[in-house]
Amino acid sequence: MKPTYKILGLAALIAFSTACSDDDDNNQISIQAHDENQMMTIMHEMMDEMHTMKVTQDPDIDYAGMMRMHHMGAIDMAELELKSGTNSEMKAKAQAIIDAQQKEIAEFDSFLANAKPTTMNMDFHMKMMEGMDRMGKQSDLQIINGNIDQDFATLMIEHHQSATEMAQMHLVMGKDAGLKEMSSMIIQEQNKEIADFQTWLLANRNN
Repeated sequence: MKPTYKILGLAALIAFSTACSDDDDNNQISIQAHDENQMMTIMHEMMDEMHTMKVTQDPDIDYAGMMRMHHMGAIDMAELELKSGTNSEMKAKAQAIIDAQQKEIAEFDSFLANAKPTTMNMDFHMKMMEGMDRMGKQSDLQIINGNIDQDFATLMIEHHQSATEMAQMHLVMGKDAGLKEMSSMIIQEQNKEIADFQTWLLANRNN
């Protein structure tokens, strides 16, 4: 990620910490520098890889390739949760994400194995890049504290929101019926998971 985003994110976290300094200790939220955070490191590595993807300007092919990398990032985060997390609910969420997204990656791989570019749509590619930049900036503004369970839930919300945005763009600009069916499923399932993560964080953020 660009250093500017990290600096802005850290500045926002410091400002938040200062604003909370007069609260009771039980109500304070600790923070950790993004460059020291394991979950954020995975997010950064995923986004760096996505920026290097060779594009065809065919919305279906580029979407499948980009979402495949996006899913791999989610799996890496989920595997860290399984390895180092302690909350049973978050660990169950992590395993469910691994199971679902490995299956979807196999479907993307099957599509990409035989796909040939048939359409050139530079607007789709530009919108995808803009979406990635938004995800990067928003992730770098998140409050993360080194608690694996909480950081997993926090960053997975941003990750899923980015995925649903990509899927919505594909529904508008893509052509392949099978991929569009996957996009609709991704939107439905990941929006539900976002709500679950939000509910869990509201109940557990200060624990």
